Amino acid sequence: MPLVPDFSEEELAELLAEAEASEANQPSKTYKIDFENGRIGGFIDETEALKQAVQKALITARERFLIYTDEYGCELEDLIGTSVTQAFIETEIPRVVEEALIYDDRIDSLSDFEVVASGDTVTISFTVTDSNGEEITFEALEV
Repeated sequence: MPLVPDFSEEELAELLAEAEASEANQPSKTYKIDFENGRIGGFIDETEALKQAVQKALITARERFLIYTDEYGCELEDLIGTSVTQAFIETEIPRVVEEALIYDDRIDSLSDFEVVASGDTVTISFTVTDSNGEEITFEALEV
């Protein structure tokens, strides 16, 4: 009795195609996070889960928490409080935000960035186009 399954090349190709298709269509159901009150409860899926993932990635400092890979999180915190020009902040923040979110397979592109720096507060607005072509607008996120 062989220890390795005996598949023909056609059967193996079909199994691999099925595995790839099921992997690409994984559900995005996750726990709902109440960022204002610091609580977790209930579930969200699809667009709401993507909105939450964007917000969480932007408030998590990159390479600071061992639980996450080096690709997860954002480097916005490194820009805030530095003595740089407003023009630099307005050009650098879209790049930093894009680098934070590009690793999420549900996101195809980011566009329509608006950055307003005022004193110690920077407010950003942008649009995310997800893998289904739906546009999600994030307005007045303070960083």
